[in-house]
Amino acid sequence: MTKATFDTVIHAPNRLQICALLDTTKELEFQIIKEQLDVSDSVVSKHLKVLEDANYVRLIKKTEFTRQRTWVSLTPKGRRSFKLHLEELKRIIGET
Repeated sequence: MTKATFDTVIHAPNRLQICALLDTTKELEFQIIKEQLDVSDSVVSKHLKVLEDANYVRLIKKTEFTRQRTWVSLTPKGRRSFKLHLEELKRIIGET
C-alpha cells in the first residue's frame, strides 16, 4: 500500500476542487468546471495546465455541433494522488 502524502500540486484550493469534481465522474466539460469554481477561463486553464503537467488530468478536445469543447478527466495517477492527499489531510486533522 502506498503511503498517504501531502501533495502540493493538488492542494491549491482551485486544483483541489477540480480533483474533487473529477473524482466523482469519468469526465467533465471545461465549462462545467469553470461554473462550479466560479472563476474565469484563464484561471481554470492555468490550474488544468499544472495538473496536466503532473500527469494528473487528461484533456481531450471534441467537436460537437461545429463547436470544439474540452473534456477533462483524472488519470489513474491523478485519482491515486488525490486519494492519498485526502488520506493525508484526514491524518493531519486526526480523522484516521
